[in-house]
Amino acid sequence: MSAVVRFSDLTLGYDRHPAVHHLDGEIARGALTAVIGPNGAGKSTLLKGLVGLVEPLGGRIELVGIDRRDIAHLPQAAEVARGFPMSVFDFVGMGAWRRVGPFGAISRREVAAIDEALDAVGLDGFETRPIGTLSGGQTQRMLFARLLVQDAAVILLDEPFNAVDARTVEDLLAIVKRWHGEGRTVIAVLHDLDLVLRHFREALLLAREPVAAGPVEAVVRPDMLARARAMIEAFDVGAHPCGRDGRSGRAA
Repeated sequence: MSAVVRFSDLTLGYDRHPAVHHLDGEIARGALTAVIGPNGAGKSTLLKGLVGLVEPLGGRIELVGIDRRDIAHLPQAAEVARGFPMSVFDFVGMGAWRRVGPFGAISRREVAAIDEALDAVGLDGFETRPIGTLSGGQTQRMLFARLLVQDAAVILLDEPFNAVDARTVEDLLAIVKRWHGEGRTVIAVLHDLDLVLRHFREALLLAREPVAAGPVEAVVRPDMLARARAMIEAFDVGAHPCGRDGRSGRAA
């Protein structure tokens, strides 16, 4: 399959301190890829680099046949401003921003798309609820609804199943499989390796540097995981006391 993203000697970081080093490779169009690794491995930083929230310190990210408007990003739940006074309907409607613009009116077609997305994630009837009243699982469902409305070619998910109940995980995994079946590219940062093995096709194992990439069975192996842990421990041994990563403490 053709590539949708290519990495060429990519280094990403904060304040000139690298969090991901020397990443080469590509993500195939339509891939279902898990990004895994120990805490501090640079997984979230990689997703932020793909959407332009973190600029390369070296090397480059090449988007093939798409631009950043074609990428949807679901951040970690902790990064969502749940205290903002907004209804569930309005929040999910933000997924249509690329089509309607900041001041455009939402058409009947967009309203129908929002209603369909809320129904798909099990939040039918929640339209007028303030987003701050939702539980953790309901918030994650709402975030997935916004992605459905966004209708992007590439979908980035950062710990999408963290701290939610098993039923929500099952429902959201069904949506991930739907996206994959539609030919979209899905890249997800995950820590549950059993879930990765059961539901994902490819994996990228990071430990600040790339450790392994390919079919999940070839990457999610005890020797590879042990190597990744050892690499992170080696970074920590040489770390300055100012932070866990010895630099800014911000790699994830």
